[in-house]
Amino acid sequence: MKHFSGISHITTLIILVLLFALPAGILVMVSLAPEWRYPEIWPAQFSFKGIWFLVENKRVILSSLAASFGFSLLTVLATLLMCLAPASVFARTCFIGKPLLEGLLLTPALVPPMTFAMGLHFVFIKLSVADTVSGVVLTLAMFSYPYMFRALVAGFQTMGDTYRTCAKNLGAGSAAIFWQVELPLLMPAVIAGGNVVFLVAFSEYFLVFLMGGGNVASFTGLLMPLLSSSNRSLAAVLTLIFLLLPIVLFVIMDLSLMRMYRKKGMV
Repeated sequence: MKHFSGISHITTLIILVLLFALPAGILVMVSLAPEWRYPEIWPAQFSFKGIWFLVENKRVILSSLAASFGFSLLTVLATLLMCLAPASVFARTCFIGKPLLEGLLLTPALVPPMTFAMGLHFVFIKLSVADTVSGVVLTLAMFSYPYMFRALVAGFQTMGDTYRTCAKNLGAGSAAIFWQVELPLLMPAVIAGGNVVFLVAFSEYFLVFLMGGGNVASFTGLLMPLLSSSNRSLAAVLTLIFLLLPIVLFVIMDLSLMRMYRKKGMV
């Protein structure tokens, strides 16, 4: 039985690797062979035009990538600040209408982005926040905070009140309890919610374009027109960058978190 379970796990892992590797491999082939078309099994010729174009225009591409990376991280920070207090209340208290209020807080994840953005855009115009980076960050934070909210609620529920009570009995204040006790224990939940929020913000095109008004550079704003153009090689190269950057970021975050826990003796 154990042998069968091990084989099934290995088979599942192989299938998952293939599901990820095959599309990425095709993108690599298209980036090197833009003229590759069906029914050709193997490209007739290879070209490095897309890569050379990437090198020649690296300043524009890197600036767009840095802009997307920057406002995505700011969105993660904004959602964290928005959700800490409500998540603590929802995880630790019971009150009348709690399921209804929680459902209302999760509605941004259920409402179509266009409907959500059009109403919010009108409000932001009145507040003079439209067409700015702050407007983009606020919009993305309000659209994606349910993911952080649910992760933090689960984190607070898993942590419980025992650590908080022990810290209080030892004389720790509220600030010390949060920074030295609760936040380290919440880091897995923060990382989980932050990963989803970062992906949503980093990959969003319509909300950034609408709220930024064309004034806020983004990597998706550079990538989307290329996907419908004839420059398949450059589109494939940028898509690979779009795919690899979040993976590299998540690996760095995971290694940093494990290192922090080892220092604290929690692993």
